[in-house]
Amino acid sequence: MFFYISKIAWFFLQPSNALIMLALAGAVLLAFGIRRLGTGALALALAGLVLCGFSPLGHLMVLPLEERFPAWEEGEGGAPEGIIVLGGSFDTAVSAGRGIIALNEAAERVTAAAELARRYPDARLVFTGGSGKILFDRARESDVASALFSGIGIDPNRITLEDQSKNTWQNAVFTRERVAPADGERWLLVTSAWHMPRAVGSFRAAGFEVDAYPVDFRTRGGADVWRPFSSASEGLRRVDMATREWIGLIAYRLTGRTSALLPGPGR
Repeated sequence: MFFYISKIAWFFLQPSNALIMLALAGAVLLAFGIRRLGTGALALALAGLVLCGFSPLGHLMVLPLEERFPAWEEGEGGAPEGIIVLGGSFDTAVSAGRGIIALNEAAERVTAAAELARRYPDARLVFTGGSGKILFDRARESDVASALFSGIGIDPNRITLEDQSKNTWQNAVFTRERVAPADGERWLLVTSAWHMPRAVGSFRAAGFEVDAYPVDFRTRGGADVWRPFSSASEGLRRVDMATREWIGLIAYRLTGRTSALLPGPGR
């Protein structure tokens, strides 16, 4: 139930949708002769669309998330026992409709995991991800991931697929059940840098200590604080993404799915 409520709520809460609905409300108010309130709603919606679409706001929201965990180094810990990659890299609707492996803008999650699997040939490779969609739910990410990893030559005996999870918390809980990690084992968690705080926090709350391996960065670093977007669609998409992650962090903290609002190294 939490999954469906969160998906429906997010439709209305994401800034791009909310601003468009505000503009529509303003137009309706004007049509009914409520000029002052209608004009105000339209002006506020337009200002919000311009701010979110062109200003560096999206970068400012993403940077604290991406900077939370440093790049992973093998160090004295040695080779990992396993590599866990979170879903989110595949367009399952296109994959099912076309019968192909369709990657999206988070593809670096699986390409990085494949490179790690090559670098550490004795490590287990775990992919966790069922379907996080309400509509167009015909394909599971784990099925597409299996085809991809097998297609590039990774031994299927090394691969563990978790295909029931619909969100990050379930990724953590179901993966721990499938993997049953032993004390002292080193496991890498591969996901987008902007998603890493919530992912690591979830795994910790589920009793599975992991090393963060952030990929799929969307910013260059502090230099992007002043860099505007060249297209409104790109800026709005970045603000939507960041807003979703911050709301997710707050919701997970309030429901006990993380032990900190912004999990970081060592806590």
